[in-house]
Amino acid sequence: MTQKKQHSLLNRADVACNILKKHIEKEDVIRIISHNDADGLSAAGIITNAVKEEGGQYHVSIFPRLKHEDVMSLRSEKFNLYVFCDMGSALLDEINNFKTDVIILDHHIPNETEAKEHVVHVNPHLFGIEGSKEISGSGVSYLAVRGMDKKHLASLALVGAFGDMQFQDGFLGVNKLILEEGEEFATIEIHDDLKIASKENEPIYKSIAYTLNPGLPGLTGDLEASMMFLEKIGLSYGIKFLDLEGEEQDILKDELIKINPKIFGKVFTLPKESPELRNLEDYSNILDACGKGKKYGLGISLCLGERKKALEVANDLQNKYRNQLIKGFNWIRNEGVVELENIQYMYSEDKIIKTIIGTLAGVGLSIKLFDVNKPVIGISRYHKDIKISVRTTRSLVESGVNLSKALQDIALSFGGHGGGHDIAAGAMIPFKEQDNFLNLLNDVIGKDLGK
Repeated sequence: MTQKKQHSLLNRADVACNILKKHIEKEDVIRIISHNDADGLSAAGIITNAVKEEGGQYHVSIFPRLKHEDVMSLRSEKFNLYVFCDMGSALLDEINNFKTDVIILDHHIPNETEAKEHVVHVNPHLFGIEGSKEISGSGVSYLAVRGMDKKHLASLALVGAFGDMQFQDGFLGVNKLILEEGEEFATIEIHDDLKIASKENEPIYKSIAYTLNPGLPGLTGDLEASMMFLEKIGLSYGIKFLDLEGEEQDILKDELIKINPKIFGKVFTLPKESPELRNLEDYSNILDACGKGKKYGLGISLCLGERKKALEVANDLQNKYRNQLIKGFNWIRNEGVVELENIQYMYSEDKIIKTIIGTLAGVGLSIKLFDVNKPVIGISRYHKDIKISVRTTRSLVESGVNLSKALQDIALSFGGHGGGHDIAAGAMIPFKEQDNFLNLLNDVIGKDLGK
């Protein structure tokens, strides 16, 4: 049954591929719209690479979220093909009204609207495939171009999968298929190693503090604690991991495994890539920093192969972003969260923290800054609205929690919009409805858990 579902998804992606090829051959400018996170930038990077390699032209726009007014504005433009990457399924009603060809390459839970004939809707959920763990938005984009002999772009699809936290003890489903093609056509190598961040170019204490996935309770997001940890086990914290003696590396590995056994495992690399991007997860983190820093063009440039100056700027941006995360984790440790019976939430109007509050929520759960038995909600105010980012654990999802459905339904009842995945979702609602929203979400999560 699984193979049949994957085959159906691949067939739909091939339809999209043929439409894309047709418009490239007609010398149409391909209008690409994508999300601003690592997955969305990777997805847009895959499509732009494919179009460029085929001699086509493209116009890319990156959005932090796709709103109704954005779709209305795009519809008024004069392009013959629109390609939505890592977004679009939730707004199919509006996209159906486009008068030209449209391709939607998304992995978020779609609404129940049927796509019209001129809209090719490629989404794993349509075929019974779980989009939160079996394939990312960049993975769907990859499927839509692999028919043009683009299997060398499989590595970018996995970069996006890492960005969406889809590597949990291995790649599953379609991601596994993409990995196999990546090993064959994109020279991805796999070996067992410590999975600390940027270990080729950062001092060890920073590598440890910057490690988000898998998180290290007591160390992630805390530079001082990481220094003290290294001093306690007799290692110098100011040098790079690669500069440690073999015996010292083993000591560090053994001590970190005691904190989180998942810190040692499969690492995926591109041996010929620049050191900062060699590890696919490090690559993903740099793209995420580009997105959070609103340097979308920089992220796309990296996906298109630009290095040197572009990589220098991206590294500076990532350092700034990491410092913001450190600030955010310190804020959480000082302020804590407000607890309701079934949920917990944090609120900030700080201009930095509110841009990273979703990441703080997700990583905070993994390093046990929050109660792992309740979803955590990050709330930030934007004028008359509030932006809501919700994260939970796979265990709670398996117990019945579905954040995408909850946020989509509740946000609509308050005149807002929401959606995403069962394990991670977001919404935008009027500020005045904050308390009502939280109370209703608390009730819905309680019912999901059978309370």
